[in-house]
Amino acid sequence: MSCLFNSLSYFININSNDIRQKICDYLEQNLPIIDGIDTSQVLQLDHNYASEYINSMRSSSTWGGAIEIQVACNIWKISIHVNNFRDQNGKTIQFIPINTHYERSIDIYWTGGHYEPIRH
Repeated sequence: MSCLFNSLSYFININSNDIRQKICDYLEQNLPIIDGIDTSQVLQLDHNYASEYINSMRSSSTWGGAIEIQVACNIWKISIHVNNFRDQNGKTIQFIPINTHYERSIDIYWTGGHYEPIRH
Protein backbone atom coordinates (compact mmCIF):
# COMPACT_ATOMS: atom_id res chain seq x y z
CA MET A 1 0.00 0.00 0.00
CA SER A 2 1.23 3.46 -0.82
CA CYS A 3 2.49 5.60 2.04
CA LEU A 4 0.53 8.59 0.69
CA PHE A 5 -2.80 6.79 1.07
CA ASN A 6 -1.76 5.50 4.49
CA SER A 7 -0.92 9.07 5.53
CA LEU A 8 -4.25 10.39 4.28
CA SER A 9 -6.03 7.56 6.09
CA TYR A 10 -4.59 8.76 9.40
CA PHE A 11 -6.49 12.05 9.03
CA ILE A 12 -9.54 11.06 7.02
CA ASN A 13 -10.30 7.93 9.09
CA ILE A 14 -11.11 5.81 6.06
CA ASN A 15 -9.25 2.68 5.03
CA SER A 16 -6.30 3.63 2.78
CA ASN A 17 -7.47 1.37 -0.05
CA ASP A 18 -10.93 2.96 0.08
CA ILE A 19 -9.28 6.38 -0.17
CA ARG A 20 -7.32 5.19 -3.20
CA GLN A 21 -10.48 3.86 -4.89
CA LYS A 22 -12.51 7.01 -4.17
CA ILE A 23 -9.73 9.11 -5.71
CA CYS A 24 -9.63 6.83 -8.76
CA ASP A 25 -13.43 7.02 -9.07
CA TYR A 26 -13.15 10.83 -9.03
CA LEU A 27 -10.52 10.70 -11.79
CA GLU A 28 -12.58 8.22 -13.80
CA GLN A 29 -15.54 10.62 -13.73
CA ASN A 30 -13.23 13.25 -15.26
CA LEU A 31 -14.05 15.69 -12.46
CA PRO A 32 -11.79 18.76 -12.27
CA ILE A 33 -8.38 18.49 -10.64
CA ILE A 34 -7.12 21.92 -11.61
CA ASP A 35 -9.27 24.83 -12.74
CA GLY A 36 -9.06 25.42 -16.48
CA ILE A 37 -7.35 22.13 -17.41
CA ASP A 38 -9.23 19.03 -18.48
CA THR A 39 -8.56 16.17 -16.04
CA SER A 40 -7.97 13.61 -18.78
CA GLN A 41 -5.27 15.87 -20.25
CA VAL A 42 -3.50 16.07 -16.89
CA LEU A 43 -3.54 12.27 -16.58
CA GLN A 44 -2.22 11.83 -20.12
CA LEU A 45 0.96 13.64 -19.10
CA ASP A 46 1.95 10.51 -17.17
CA HIS A 47 0.36 7.85 -19.45
CA ASN A 48 -0.86 7.79 -23.05
CA TYR A 49 -4.45 7.52 -21.89
CA ALA A 50 -6.25 8.66 -18.77
CA SER A 51 -7.69 5.15 -18.35
CA GLU A 52 -4.14 3.71 -18.16
CA TYR A 53 -3.26 6.14 -15.39
CA ILE A 54 -6.40 5.31 -13.41
CA ASN A 55 -6.00 1.54 -13.84
CA SER A 56 -2.41 1.79 -12.68
CA MET A 57 -3.38 3.96 -9.70
CA ARG A 58 -6.01 1.45 -8.58
CA SER A 59 -3.19 -1.02 -7.86
CA SER A 60 -1.99 -1.04 -4.26
CA SER A 61 1.62 -1.13 -5.48
CA THR A 62 1.36 2.21 -7.33
CA TRP A 63 2.59 5.26 -5.46
CA GLY A 64 0.36 8.29 -5.20
CA GLY A 65 1.56 11.85 -5.73
CA ALA A 66 0.48 15.42 -6.37
CA ILE A 67 -2.54 14.50 -8.51
CA GLU A 68 -3.93 12.26 -5.79
CA ILE A 69 -3.23 14.87 -3.11
CA GLN A 70 -5.16 17.47 -5.09
CA VAL A 71 -8.08 15.10 -5.64
CA ALA A 72 -8.16 14.27 -1.91
CA CYS A 73 -8.44 18.01 -1.22
CA ASN A 74 -11.35 18.25 -3.64
CA ILE A 75 -13.22 15.22 -2.30
CA TRP A 76 -12.80 15.77 1.44
CA LYS A 77 -12.68 19.61 1.37
CA ILE A 78 -9.35 19.77 3.15
CA SER A 79 -6.15 21.70 2.70
CA ILE A 80 -3.06 19.50 2.65
CA HIS A 81 0.32 20.93 3.56
CA VAL A 82 3.18 18.83 2.24
CA ASN A 83 6.37 19.58 4.12
CA ASN A 84 9.25 18.85 1.79
CA PHE A 85 12.03 17.35 3.92
CA ARG A 86 13.90 16.25 0.81
CA ASP A 87 15.51 19.66 0.39
CA GLN A 88 17.65 21.55 2.88
CA ASN A 89 15.22 24.47 3.03
CA GLY A 90 12.18 22.31 3.88
CA LYS A 91 9.59 24.29 1.94
CA THR A 92 5.89 23.54 2.39
CA ILE A 93 3.57 23.06 -0.57
CA GLN A 94 -0.09 23.83 0.13
CA PHE A 95 -2.81 22.03 -1.79
CA ILE A 96 -6.34 23.42 -1.53
CA PRO A 97 -9.64 22.25 -3.05
CA ILE A 98 -10.47 23.57 -6.50
CA ASN A 99 -13.29 25.69 -5.05
CA THR A 100 -10.79 27.06 -2.45
CA HIS A 101 -13.19 26.35 0.45
CA TYR A 102 -11.87 23.86 2.97
CA GLU A 103 -13.01 22.74 6.38
CA ARG A 104 -9.63 21.86 7.90
CA SER A 105 -5.94 21.48 7.17
CA ILE A 106 -3.68 18.47 7.54
CA ASP A 107 0.09 18.16 7.41
CA ILE A 108 2.18 15.41 5.88
CA TYR A 109 5.87 15.28 5.14
CA TRP A 110 7.64 14.02 2.07
CA THR A 111 11.24 12.82 1.92
CA GLY A 112 11.38 12.51 -1.86
CA GLY A 113 10.36 8.87 -1.72
CA HIS A 114 8.08 8.57 1.30
CA TYR A 115 5.04 10.33 2.77
CA GLU A 116 4.24 10.31 6.47
CA PRO A 117 1.50 12.08 8.47
CA ILE A 118 2.64 14.80 10.84
CA ARG A 119 0.96 14.03 14.12
CA HIS A 120 0.45 17.15 16.22
